[in-house]
Amino acid sequence: MVKAWYGRRMHAWEMDLATRSTDRVVRPFDWGLDWTAGWPVQSDAPDPETRIRELNRRAIASSADFFAYTAPSDFRIENSWLRFTSSVDTPYVENNTVHARYFPASKRFKRGPKAVVVLPHWNASPQQHVALCEAIAKLGISTLRISLPYHDRRMPAELTRADYAVSANIGRTIDATRQAVIDVRSCYDWLQQRGYTDLGIVGTSLGSCYAFLATAHDPRIRVNVFNHCSTYVADVVWTGLSTRHIRQGIEGRIDLERLRRAWDCISPVHYMERFASFDPMHKRSFFLYASYDTTFLPEFSRQVLDDVRQRGVDHKLVVMPCGHYTLGEAPFKFVAGYQICSFLKRNL
Repeated sequence: MVKAWYGRRMHAWEMDLATRSTDRVVRPFDWGLDWTAGWPVQSDAPDPETRIRELNRRAIASSADFFAYTAPSDFRIENSWLRFTSSVDTPYVENNTVHARYFPASKRFKRGPKAVVVLPHWNASPQQHVALCEAIAKLGISTLRISLPYHDRRMPAELTRADYAVSANIGRTIDATRQAVIDVRSCYDWLQQRGYTDLGIVGTSLGSCYAFLATAHDPRIRVNVFNHCSTYVADVVWTGLSTRHIRQGIEGRIDLERLRRAWDCISPVHYMERFASFDPMHKRSFFLYASYDTTFLPEFSRQVLDDVRQRGVDHKLVVMPCGHYTLGEAPFKFVAGYQICSFLKRNL
C-alpha cells in the first residue's frame, strides 16, 4: 500500500517536472542521409532505410574507426574555459567549437595527476552539474565539464533547446553522438598534455550514453560513472516521458524495431563485449539508476546490469528511490552526489 502510494507520488512529481518546459517542438522525420557524408563508413544502397542500416552495421563492425579522430591542435584556456575546434565538422559554426569548463583540483587536497570529464544530461543549462564538478575538485581531482554538441554555447541560433542532439532526424542524431564521443576523447588529449594520467568519466542521462561509448573505445579512461543507463537509444526515445515529442515526429514513419536498427551504432548494447574486454582491474564502473524513472525505464537499466554481470565487469550499483527528473531534486541529488564523489575518491 505504502509502496503503491509512493510510486504514484513519484510519478506525479516526475510529470510535473517534465511538463514545465513548454518549448518542445515536434520536428518532422528525416533519414538524414546528408549527415552521413563525413563518416568513415559509406554505403551506396539506393533505399534510405537500407543505407542507414548498412551504415550502422559497418560502423559497429569497425567502431574503432567510426569513433576515431585527429587530435585537435588548437587547445586554449580562456578564463577557466578550455576551447578547441571539434574534429567533427557540422554546418553550424557555433557547434564546431568545443567548450569545457575547467575545475582544477584543490591544492589542499590534491591527490596526484587525477582528472575526470563530466558529461551533463540532455538540455542541461551551463550551471547544471557545476556543483558536482566543484565537489569533485575539492576532493583533489581536477574536472572538465564539457558542453555537449548543440548545447548552451554550441546551440545554433534558431534553437531554444538542444533539439539537434537527439531528434527525429536519424542521421543527425548519429552524427551528434559521434561528435560527442570524439569531443570527449579530445578532452583527454588535453588532460594528458597537462600531465594527468589517472583519468575518469562521469555521464548523466544522455551524457551517460556518450560516456559509455567513449570509454568502450578509449583505454585511457579507467574509472566510469554512469548516472542512468540503458541498452538501446531507440527504446529510450520511444518510451521516455521527456522524448514524447520526438516519438510524435517518428511514429507513423517507422516502428520501434526499425528505429533500433537505424540507431544501432550509437546504442551501448552493441559495445558491451568491447567494454568488458578491458582488464577488469583497469576499468572500474559505477552504475546508478532510479526505480521510478519514466525516461530511462528501469527495465532498460536492469538489462544493462545483467549484461555487465554476465561479462564479469567490476562494478558498483546503486538504485535510487526516485525518478529521472527527481534525481536532480533534493534530497536525491545530494545522495547521488555523495555516491559519485565517494566512488571517484576510492577508485581514481
